[in-house]
Parts: sequence; structure tokens; C-alpha cells
Amino acid sequence: MDSRDRTLGILGGMSWHSTAAYYRTINEQVAAARGGHASARILLASVDFAEVRDCQVRGDWAAAGAMLAREAAALELAGAGSVAIATNLMHRVADDVAAAVGVPLVHIADAVAHAAGALGARTLGIVGTRWVMSERFYADRLAEHGIGVVVPPADVQPELDRIIFDELTQGVVTDASRAAFRDAFAALAAAGADAIVLACTEIMLLVDAEDAAVPLIDSCAAHADALARIALGQRSAGALAPQLLHRAEDGADGGHPLGAVPVAERDRPA
Repeated sequence: MDSRDRTLGILGGMSWHSTAAYYRTINEQVAAARGGHASARILLASVDFAEVRDCQVRGDWAAAGAMLAREAAALELAGAGSVAIATNLMHRVADDVAAAVGVPLVHIADAVAHAAGALGARTLGIVGTRWVMSERFYADRLAEHGIGVVVPPADVQPELDRIIFDELTQGVVTDASRAAFRDAFAALAAAGADAIVLACTEIMLLVDAEDAAVPLIDSCAAHADALARIALGQRSAGALAPQLLHRAEDGADGGHPLGAVPVAERDRPA
């Protein structure tokens, strides 16, 4: 890989809390692997989340897709060898973004599927925003990897969505909201989930591995892990795409098998 192939283009700011986690996780992994003062080559387009949120509320996905597509094209022009959308929900417009660039889009659900494979999980519970839980774009991408999904009951989804947008994306963490997610985890495990994906990149601010009876997959950590491997030249940007799932290249990855980054027990934010 040349330096351009290892240069990451990240569409962030949705919200900045999780984008900061991406930046920190990628650079920590690169520094640990290379030592010294090493860090990742990253081009970051941090959009105004208020503008994106307005599109979400109005249901104007075409406008949101056009916005992110423009930003992705600018990242490619600036030298990015791949593009990543640092949020689960905005993968609803992943096709628009991918069509705007000539470099690979590193899809978050592919990274999640890789992590699920490492755990031997064939059915994932999904918790995230209401669109991620109720629509098919995320589940269908996982299905391309042979992974089935279960989601919380329809009457539970609005409260989880509210917690994400009214609290977590604004840096607010409460015990009551943690309890709501714990209840959702329990219901998903009872419904047959082998593991649960935190399919919103801010949920990891709220919960730990001990909050569920089955493994939790932190989508932010899994995606950042995949991107760090690209930055290190250990994996090509297209290696996780469904049609390349069984590439021999994966055998040289090292670290977590199959890129698995389950949620670790850690100190919760205040």
C-alpha cells in the first residue's frame, strides 16, 4: 500500500462525541503498533450536526445524502484513499456517498459483521436510532454476511431513540437511561440474540459489557479498529465488503481475530 491507500477520509461530527472516540481509537492503535510518535494519516470532514439532524427530522434523506456526498468527494480530492461515515444512522445514505467517490467506502456494518463473526454470533440484536432499528438498510447489509437480526419491540424503540438524540449526542448520561437500555438488552437476549450491536456510535458512552447477558459489540470501536488496520497497511479498504468476506488477507491482520472489538468494562463518564 502507498501512503494514499493508508490515508483515511472520515465523515464526522455526527456527533462530535463519537468522532472524537474514532480519532482517539485509531491513533492509539496506530501508535501502539508503530511506536514512537507514530499517528494515522486522517483527513476529517466534521459537518455541522445541526444541519444533518434537520434533514433527519424532515425526512429529507436526499439532501443529507447530497451533503455527505459533497464532503466525501472533497476528502478524496484532498488525498483520502478510502472514506468512512463515522455514524451508523447516516449509512442510510451510504450508496449516495459511495457513488460520489472513486475510492472504497468502509461500511460500518461490515466491521460489525466481522466482529460478530469473531464471537460466533449469527443473530444480532440491534439497538440504535429508530431508523436503524425499524428500517432494513442496516439489517440488509448484515444479511449479506449471513447474519440475522432481532430488534426491540416497536413500543420500546421511541424511548431508545429519544435517549440517543436528547441525551447521548449532547453528552448527557443518566442512570435511568442506562436502565432502559439494560431492559432492551434483556429482551433481545430473550428473543434469541447471540450478541447485541450498539448501532449508534454514542451508546458506548452509556453502557458496559456488564449491562447485558450476551456480548455487546461497540460499532464505533469495531469501525475504528477496521480503519486503524487500513492506516497501518494491514488491510485493504475493501477487504471487509461482503463479497470479500473470506479473503486470505484477513489472516494477516493480527490483533483481535476478525477485527472483533466487543465492549469492554470501563469507567463510565460522569
